[in-house]
Amino acid sequence: MRHKLLHQSEGQRTYAVVLKTGDEVMECLKRFVAEERLFAAQLTAIGALRDAELLYFDWDKKIYLHIPVTEHVEVASLIGDVAEDPSGHPALHIHLIVGKRDGTAVAGHLGEAHVRPTLEVIVTESPVHLRKRTDPESGLALIQI
Repeated sequence: MRHKLLHQSEGQRTYAVVLKTGDEVMECLKRFVAEERLFAAQLTAIGALRDAELLYFDWDKKIYLHIPVTEHVEVASLIGDVAEDPSGHPALHIHLIVGKRDGTAVAGHLGEAHVRPTLEVIVTESPVHLRKRTDPESGLALIQI
């Protein structure tokens, strides 16, 4: 993973983060937001993956179901945010849509994924921090305004 600061003004920073073949997406992005001390940001990305594990939240059971993707896919859309979790650490929340060779798509929360050949991520920090609190109904840590 490599990154470059593209712009900085009035408490807002914009970065390009480029992952290479073999990089694990969540691991790299978690390391990046921790190193840069990002607590409120939006991110988008395009690229391709050799495999992925997507997650779907089962509302009734209050658990994430695992959706394995075991083939090379194009990242049609990756969008997410960074917010401060209840323990004070930066937390990533990423949704992903990947396109298969036949044109079908699979979507969900990003659990784990490995890059092939690249993933190009733009991260835009907000000058105001977002904070998550545990929602009693779902048990999830959700952003509270």
